[in-house]
Amino acid sequence: MPDSPAAHRLRIGRYAETSRIYLLTTNTLHRAPVFRDFTLGRLVLDQFRNAQNLGFANSLAWVVMPDHFHWLIELQRGALSALMQKTKSMSTKAVKQSTGRTTGLWQRGFHDRALRREEGLVKLARYVVANPLRAGLVEKLGDYPLWDAIWV
Repeated sequence: MPDSPAAHRLRIGRYAETSRIYLLTTNTLHRAPVFRDFTLGRLVLDQFRNAQNLGFANSLAWVVMPDHFHWLIELQRGALSALMQKTKSMSTKAVKQSTGRTTGLWQRGFHDRALRREEGLVKLARYVVANPLRAGLVEKLGDYPLWDAIWV
């Protein structure tokens, strides 16, 4: 299946630089709320930890929402596309093993935003982890299990 024009535009000008901070976002296929089941969301979190343990990225903040995730990272080595491909592939495999699911899990592509260190990272991290509050999923942040930030 050929890439959609929107997926192609996401790659235009993409350049990954080690030690740079990026906000990465991707959606589930058809925005299906797969991670309403927090057990499945934890499988994605396992891949964030795996990327950190293998030295590909330092996780600064993240939230797994029912139909997407936001992941604030400092890239340590490799390319963003390889990091996201591996994260999405391994989380898909884990979800399929857990549920017997046979269809894909993620939409093609992802969105990335390179940040400057002085750009207010703590404020951005708070914005990322507050997604469940803004979406009305919880009344207080501590009630949502699929988030973390090194500053909070």
